[in-house]
Amino acid sequence: MHFLRRLFGGNHTHRERDDAIHLYVECGRCHAVVHVRVDPRNDLMPEYGDSDDLVGYRLIKEIMDSRCFRLMRAEIEYDARRREISRTIEGGAFITRDEYEQRRTSPPSSSRD
Repeated sequence: MHFLRRLFGGNHTHRERDDAIHLYVECGRCHAVVHVRVDPRNDLMPEYGDSDDLVGYRLIKEIMDSRCFRLMRAEIEYDARRREISRTIEGGAFITRDEYEQRRTSPPSSSRD
């Protein structure tokens, strides 16, 4: 019976570990907030040095909100141990998870830019 639950996704008694990278961004135009889940095993691009040694990883993610559909481009650099070194975003801003949760549950403001 446990085999069938695992196969078809039945009720789990424990939560599986989530190794994902979670990005929370705000659109620079319409101020909509977006949550993006990134799988570090598949979405990070390895970067190699001159001697073909792994020096780190890079994530380039294009993100679109559901309000004005403006494309935002996030770029995050990681070292060889997948620890974040730097992050930049064009067309938006990074926000915290708490800011995302608060903005997602609060009613939208009536002011327009």
